[in-house]
Amino acid sequence: MKGERDKDESSAAPRRQVQLRSGGDQPVDPEDLVMLSGRDVTPERVERARRELEEKGAAAVERYLP
Repeated sequence: MKGERDKDESSAAPRRQVQLRSGGDQPVDPEDLVMLSGRDVTPERVERARRELEEKGAAAVERYLP
């Protein structure tokens, strides 16, 4: 029966390749950074996120998205 099982698996459609990204390779707005942190968007948090993005760049995003 092993041969039948191998045959079924080989005839299955090929799996779709998934490309994982860290998130730091894409542009992120301060609002996005606040949402990544799991917090509500407030003007104070957006301003803090804007400063963090200016200072740290993509590293600010990497903090939330490995």
